[in-house]
Amino acid sequence: MHQTSAIVAFRTESDCLPTVRYGEGNTLTSSVSAGLSGTHHAVTLTGLSAGHTYGYVVDACGSTTGLRSFQTATGTSSLQTHFTAMGDFGTGGAMQKKVLEVMAMPQWRSELLLTLGDNAYPSGTEAELQAHLFTPMAPLLREVPMFATPGNHEYVTAQAQPYLDNMYLPTNNPQGSERYYSFDWGPVHFLALDSNCAVGLASPDRCTLAAQKAWAEADLIASSRLWKVAFFHHPSWSSGVHGSQLTMRRQFGPLFEKYGVDLVLTGHDHDYERSKPMHGDAEASYGQRGIPYLVVGSGGATLRPFSSPQPAWTEVRDAAAYGFLDVLVDGSTLTARFITSNNTVRDTLILKKPVVAVVPGVQEAALDAGTESRPGPMDGRVAPELQGPVPPADTPESVADPEEPLPPR
Repeated sequence: MHQTSAIVAFRTESDCLPTVRYGEGNTLTSSVSAGLSGTHHAVTLTGLSAGHTYGYVVDACGSTTGLRSFQTATGTSSLQTHFTAMGDFGTGGAMQKKVLEVMAMPQWRSELLLTLGDNAYPSGTEAELQAHLFTPMAPLLREVPMFATPGNHEYVTAQAQPYLDNMYLPTNNPQGSERYYSFDWGPVHFLALDSNCAVGLASPDRCTLAAQKAWAEADLIASSRLWKVAFFHHPSWSSGVHGSQLTMRRQFGPLFEKYGVDLVLTGHDHDYERSKPMHGDAEASYGQRGIPYLVVGSGGATLRPFSSPQPAWTEVRDAAAYGFLDVLVDGSTLTARFITSNNTVRDTLILKKPVVAVVPGVQEAALDAGTESRPGPMDGRVAPELQGPVPPADTPESVADPEEPLPPR
């Protein structure tokens, strides 16, 4: 049985030394201490079996949480995965709440969540991350692991440092950072990129386009998973207010095409849009392998109307519906549905491919290779004192984008 681990990250209102009790199902036979007293904790649960459901409770500061549960990543032999994705959601406002309420329904409760940037408006500060990300999403994040990517709004504050301090993500790039990374879950290889770095928002000492691109190519070459999904913030194809980010398209698109990426998920434009299968700078022609690019920037920030007619390369677009993407991988079929905040299916994409036989045990050892997360803040760190309540970023002005470098033409 393949062994894996999980990180439980949480804050306490006062300085104390918490303990996490956990076990398979509802039987909590193991326990681990946070190690250091503080208010900001990350506890690693070890000896877990892949693809199993575990329960846990946190004993801290004289009180005990209710029983929570989560599923560990499934191994190579599994042909099924269920995940959700959304971007541009971190407002702490009414529409974010409605989207989360639908996402919490049993039929849409997934094994993992991908976020596509702009996790905390307007500036990605420590206070905004707590008020606009972790507080409204607490019920979900107690049981569903989140794999995030930074948006341009996170980069407003110290090039996303508060975001990095609060996330516990894989660190398998050469810099050992959490800005971009990859991981496997069942039959899917996920590639998370930092598009802010690629478009010039990061200083060279933190991240460069060249280093990220070289790593991404090596990572895709090494993956033997049946499905490959890339996700990041700035869209390669978009007819929304921001339009297509040509650096991302031209620097990474050829890699996606060459190494078999099946689906690309982005945010940044506050709408939903799905392209036709694209190749290079155009719709894929007969005989070419095209890739659908989806913008799912409808997670809660004020939607923005399209200012131009729908282009020929767009299959579906919607600037009136808030929502998230629900993706089910079942062997040779990937089904992606855009689920609105009214719990309706607005769009459905179905991809099919031949199933490649997997010999159990041959690839299992590589399941967690390079995907272990390092804690951002150390156990026991005392979190920064937050200065008063943070109002929701629930207006067009509060989610307005800072200026960015102009894309090449």
